[in-house]
Amino acid sequence: MSSPRVDYDSAVATGRGDDGTTALLFGGNRVTKDDLRTEAYGAVDEAVAALGLARAELAVIAADRGLSSRLARLAEIVLRIQRELFVVGAELATNPDGRGKARDDVTRVSDRMVAGIDELLREIEATIVLPQEFVVPGETRLSAGLEMGRTILRRAERRAVTLSLHDEGLADSRLLPYLNRLADLLWVLARAAEQAEAHDATVARPDRRRPGRGAAESTETKPTQRSNG
Repeated sequence: MSSPRVDYDSAVATGRGDDGTTALLFGGNRVTKDDLRTEAYGAVDEAVAALGLARAELAVIAADRGLSSRLARLAEIVLRIQRELFVVGAELATNPDGRGKARDDVTRVSDRMVAGIDELLREIEATIVLPQEFVVPGETRLSAGLEMGRTILRRAERRAVTLSLHDEGLADSRLLPYLNRLADLLWVLARAAEQAEAHDATVARPDRRRPGRGAAESTETKPTQRSNG
């Protein structure tokens, strides 16, 4: 059945998706909008939007009182992550038969991108005190936006794992390591955001509240990361 065209001049709407299908990058057959692939890159798109809320909050802070050097660095990192997630989405949206046409850092996650997340983790962890308990999101609007991005990204990761089990084309992909480490980074960024605004994280168990230790002193694995990544 052919898809109807819209009956007005639109730069966005074409009507081709009215039948519940969508096209992939580099051609091939259209897939349904509840396909594993579309579920995966759709979740990535959600994460980008959630991080947009965090970046918008940084803009509000900048307008109200200006950004400290730590918050200005966070703003740079958040925008960088949003842009890199477009690469992730492109790889997930690529027709398996067209993977050979994908390009590193444009439509395919590269080793350089994974290494870049590791570098950011080392940088930010060295500047904060890491909680030794599970923490409750919502200490600040900025950190809450970062946590929202993190949890959505974990869903994108789960969808990508399922997709990888059904798609041999992802066997040599760097996409899963990137998503896993990026979710860890977002957790760390949320703590950095709280501390940059002079807030302490609220621990999940009130009877276990105690001060965190510096990253260099800590020998424990962060509970949030241990349970999720």
